[in-house]
Amino acid sequence: MLERAYFDWNATAPLRVEARAAMTAALDLTGNASSVHAEGRAARHMIETAREQVAALVGAAAKNVTFTSGGTEANMLALTPALEFGARKAKRDRLLVSSIEHPSVRAGGRFALEAVEEIPVTARGQVDLDALKERLAGTKTAMVSVMLANNETGVVQPISQVAEIVHQAGGLLHVDAVQGAGRIACQINELSADLLTLSGHKLGGPQGVGALVRGDETLHIAQPLITGGGQERRLRAGTENVAAIAGFGAAAVAAKAARERDARHMAALRDRLEAGLKAVTPDVIIFGRESERLANTTLFAVPGMKAETAIIAFDLNGVAVSSGSACSSGKVQPSYVLAAMGREPALARGAVRVSLGWSTTESDVERLLSAWNKVSSSLRKEQRGIAA
Repeated sequence: MLERAYFDWNATAPLRVEARAAMTAALDLTGNASSVHAEGRAARHMIETAREQVAALVGAAAKNVTFTSGGTEANMLALTPALEFGARKAKRDRLLVSSIEHPSVRAGGRFALEAVEEIPVTARGQVDLDALKERLAGTKTAMVSVMLANNETGVVQPISQVAEIVHQAGGLLHVDAVQGAGRIACQINELSADLLTLSGHKLGGPQGVGALVRGDETLHIAQPLITGGGQERRLRAGTENVAAIAGFGAAAVAAKAARERDARHMAALRDRLEAGLKAVTPDVIIFGRESERLANTTLFAVPGMKAETAIIAFDLNGVAVSSGSACSSGKVQPSYVLAAMGREPALARGAVRVSLGWSTTESDVERLLSAWNKVSSSLRKEQRGIAA
């Protein structure tokens, strides 16, 4: 069987050993966490332990963490006009989102479509702060959503500056930190974010669990997304997924402990990878390279290359890569992120994303570069044939 190398960590990370152990222990429990008997209290204790662990990852109070089924649901819960902050009861009447946000944010959550407006980004892939100021002028009831780090380019956004602009205008800031949490510093109060979205499987927990974190307990979501029982302090009804929540908590602890070490490891491998791509194809374009990026992410293209062709060729050579967001039903589509950065459509259609993780090795990188040598060689032959 062909030995494979996995380079799609931004889509999902392998389950950490610590998360698997926590989930196994949870699966051995019988009680419903809402029951008052000993079995129920044991399940409740496991959930509350995980809540503290996830809160610690982002420097939040445990009581401000609400567990959800994942990042998309957390975004939907956050993006609502029905937000009340302290004495300010006015509903949010506008939602501003950056043009490179995850599809679940660009869709506007529970805001009416006519109330949603995009904020452009610069050619470097960072939100245009001047444009943000212009769009917030004259309003006191806007909500803004800007991601911590982009899932395709890995470019880190200037969240603290965004927060200052938003708060000076009387707005609230939501940060989708799904890609950044566990990889870079992500303290909710240092970022000055009002709401923060997390996802378990991006940092080594199981799929199907996430969290919405509030920066202040006086920030109230007046209309929960899922209503029914009183779970999650009446913000998210339904019996809790104890095993997934426990795995999320354990993964958060492991990610926090190893973050700086893993970042150094991945940055060295990414630099080796990008140098190798350049050596094989000098005309390769690496997007976002001039900006601060996640240490694990490379998005590249070669003029004339089609992403779908390259991804299939990599796969046949035992290497798993992607074309960007994994939220398009398996379809390879032009990158709207690169389009927002002003890149030409042909390049946007040919972008390939390589994302690494804590267990990626030098031999994995060499396997990818070997595969790329074959892929690019076939590409050059194809281009020569077309030219002839």
